[in-house]
Amino acid sequence: MHDTVLKQGQWPVLKFDDWKDTLATVHLWTQIVGKIRLRKMPWLNHSWHVTLYVCPYGLSTGSVPYQHGIFQIDFDFMQHQLLIITSTGKKETLELRPRTVADFYKVLFEKLKILDIDVAIYPVPNELEVTIPFPDDHLHQSYDQHKMAAFWQALVKIHNVFTRFRARFTGKCSPVHFFWGAFDLAVTRFSGRDAPQHQGVAPNMPAIVMQEAYSKEVSSCGFWPGNEQYPHASFYAYCYPATPAFGEQAVKPEEAFYSPEMGEFLLSYDVVQQAADPEETLLAFMQSTYEAAANTGNWDRQALECDLSHLETEYGCFKQG
Repeated sequence: MHDTVLKQGQWPVLKFDDWKDTLATVHLWTQIVGKIRLRKMPWLNHSWHVTLYVCPYGLSTGSVPYQHGIFQIDFDFMQHQLLIITSTGKKETLELRPRTVADFYKVLFEKLKILDIDVAIYPVPNELEVTIPFPDDHLHQSYDQHKMAAFWQALVKIHNVFTRFRARFTGKCSPVHFFWGAFDLAVTRFSGRDAPQHQGVAPNMPAIVMQEAYSKEVSSCGFWPGNEQYPHASFYAYCYPATPAFGEQAVKPEEAFYSPEMGEFLLSYDVVQQAADPEETLLAFMQSTYEAAANTGNWDRQALECDLSHLETEYGCFKQG
């Protein structure tokens, strides 16, 4: 399936009900790995030190410092294994298959001990309403290789569009990164100004973390696979702080809509997946929702935006199209 999708340039079909059990399990696995990175990394603004990154075969922590150098933990959704690699030349693997969260947690920390990676985490999920400590979670144990590979293929497609969008901004901008708390891929632009103290809360998340994450004015876009309450894979866009006028702005494509309950614009993944040009459809959503945020928030767009296409032409840089 993987080769066919890439050869045809198609975006994979994602139906929440078809893989929700695998999603729930892998979400918790990524929380365990993400918390390991959180504990070993110095704190970066807006919790950028906790994220995972899309890589050529799955999701990666990237290089993480430890007492003997650096290590990296990767979810390989092609070979369906977890890879733990150190700068000392040592490596351990863990098979990704139907197994409980408790077993994944136990075996992973056994592997870390073998590699002499000394780390302890708070073993309870974040940003979920109902939580079971990882060592006690014998409920979640699903893993469908084909469904997981399809989701990863979608992440690859989306990552490349997000990367193109990120390049159009000369102000402060986040990496394109994967937040394991809510299991979403996101990229965020900043106006450069301080924001009022954030009053929102997330389940099982300290308020001080939310306040630091939203300490600056932001316009953010992301992709989320859905949940039981909203079982639809979707793209989202929001800003903080937002004026009432933000949700009244016209955005593209026409299928996009503003959700007052969620305080953000939404666009179904299906609309993008089925579009004649999925990449341009997604870029239009990202650009128009950013403009809605920047215009209603009085951002200095002239100072913050850029077009470096002339450099790509002059220096022969590859432009993905």
